[in-house]
Amino acid sequence: MSKLPPCPKCNSKYAYEDGAMLVCPECGHEWLTHSDANAEKNESAIKDANGASLSDGDAIVVIKDLKVKGSSSVVKVGTKVKNIRLVEGDHNIDCKIKGIGAMKLKSEFVKKA
Repeated sequence: MSKLPPCPKCNSKYAYEDGAMLVCPECGHEWLTHSDANAEKNESAIKDANGASLSDGDAIVVIKDLKVKGSSSVVKVGTKVKNIRLVEGDHNIDCKIKGIGAMKLKSEFVKKA
């Protein structure tokens, strides 16, 4: 039998596994094991077209001409964007591009500068 850690909230020794989560029957607290938490963190990391991890404040370069929806403008290849912000969703980069303004980009069309 494997030794489960005590509840981090109330320190109860009666924690049990429920799928991927650990549950405390005394206080109702649920948490991930450290290995599961690290694996989930690595899966949710946003990566550029080359596989490099992106983080808030990074500078990126656009690797493909991108049409701006609702406008005749185009974000050209090689456009450098500074100080990005990562967000949840399909378009996971929030940024401001000179001459165009605020935009959301997909990470698959950029590389880390």
